[in-house]
Amino acid sequence: MKKPLIVIAGPTAVGKTSLSINLAKSIGGEVISADSMQVYKYMDIGTAKVTEEEAAGIKHYLVDTLNPDEDFSVHIFQKLAKDSMERIRENGKIPILVGGTGFYIQSLIYDITFDDTTKDMAYRKELEQLACEKGNNYVHEMLKAIDPASYEKIHANNLKRIIRALEYYRDTGEPISVHNEKERRKTSPYNLLFYVLTMDRPLLYERIDYRVDRMIEDGLVNEVKQLKDMGYSRNLVSMKGLGYKEIYGYLDGEYDLDEAIYILKRDTRHFAKRQLTWFKREKNVRWIHVDDYNMQTEVILKKILKDVEEMGII
Repeated sequence: MKKPLIVIAGPTAVGKTSLSINLAKSIGGEVISADSMQVYKYMDIGTAKVTEEEAAGIKHYLVDTLNPDEDFSVHIFQKLAKDSMERIRENGKIPILVGGTGFYIQSLIYDITFDDTTKDMAYRKELEQLACEKGNNYVHEMLKAIDPASYEKIHANNLKRIIRALEYYRDTGEPISVHNEKERRKTSPYNLLFYVLTMDRPLLYERIDYRVDRMIEDGLVNEVKQLKDMGYSRNLVSMKGLGYKEIYGYLDGEYDLDEAIYILKRDTRHFAKRQLTWFKREKNVRWIHVDDYNMQTEVILKKILKDVEEMGII
């Protein structure tokens, strides 16, 4: 019999945290974060990390796990998430995977196989140097020549994934998009309920703008300043996350705070759009338009609990 797994996914600011905590309370669950930034310590405000009060006693995994200068990749996430699932089951609980990083979620629910090693470290250094000298777009265009599908899916700012795709082609002679498509055809090894939350775009963007304003009020500038004072360079992958790279630019005098806030709101809206585009490609998804439920968590929860019962999860 397949082991149960519930996924609550969707774009930033759509309301995943509140729903997942209420679901965990209702079914005896514990939460695994599928977020590429909340895993880092000291980065609380800019990642909208769940607070102790919000968590209401529900245990969360892969939150505050790594220092900001430690590596975190989809391969590392998958391993840590599987370990977390085992611990949750040992506790007699049901794992609930929550987040907006689509590739991370996909890697776990379909148990995608990764070759996380490269045969040519010199090539990686060469690509990193090219990006440093000529910009990410130059390396991104290199990807277009050998793997147009990955070029379309991977944003130019995601240098880590661009380099990995170029390395994979160099190592195997096969575009990584072909490999990923083969992996995507796998069926999930879990008794899976996969929800994606969404809402009307203008409302989502309004919520994003409000969230950014709250982050500034709650001390985001101070948080980034402290990270900078601790010696965490803006060149780190963690410091290139939304909320951190924009405020770092302000602290380095590249623009004023109003401009930093404008850039952060704009880029977060673009990010949310990309998140939704990713999830629209996913199979086995149950879409929940939260505005159809008047934003009422308890009504959405009632629907999910019905599905949980029908699937035999509890």
